[in-house]
Amino acid sequence: MRRNLSIFIIIVLTFIFGLTSCTSIFARFYGIKKIKAVDETTIVRYSKKYNIPIADIYELDKAYYSYLFSLDTTKYKYQIKNHYQPLQALYYDSLGHLKSFQVNCYAGGFPNLKWNKNEIMTTFPPKQQAPTESIVSLETQLKYLKPISHTLKPSIVDYDYIVIVYWNIFMGRQSKRFIRFVQDNRKLETEKKVKIIYVNTDNIFMEQ
Repeated sequence: MRRNLSIFIIIVLTFIFGLTSCTSIFARFYGIKKIKAVDETTIVRYSKKYNIPIADIYELDKAYYSYLFSLDTTKYKYQIKNHYQPLQALYYDSLGHLKSFQVNCYAGGFPNLKWNKNEIMTTFPPKQQAPTESIVSLETQLKYLKPISHTLKPSIVDYDYIVIVYWNIFMGRQSKRFIRFVQDNRKLETEKKVKIIYVNTDNIFMEQ
């Protein structure tokens, strides 16, 4: 299990910052594609394939990563790494506190990521996977989200939980599976109001 997790971390980070022929082969096993710039039409097209409501789609502003790396990289090295990953789900309560944090590099698994490892997705919000912390508040998250032309901005005060989902096209089937896990998990909550916001990050990684 630890070996699979380590392999995936190496694959994803190496893929993002520069592929070799070897890591390209491993990436294909996970269904990871070449990073490309995408326009709104492409984002909407894949959103429909991944069952994402187009009214809830945003793009991540490139200034977000500038914010992350403006933090003390010695003190917050691992926290920054977690917030830099391609696939994330951040579960904030109505007070803006991060209650659960799901990140690809903690999932493990081959040839697909195991988001429900140790049955963490059998409750809402999910059980702890990545460590929760406070370096990125809900207010900060929302500050760096750019709506597309189809987006209907929600009033977050109307919800008990806000879930921020980072997804992209280059992660291929891993993105699609991740979104399905998040949506299935949300169905477990039948009393409280939950809003899922889907944030595409393809163009951010294209910039790196």
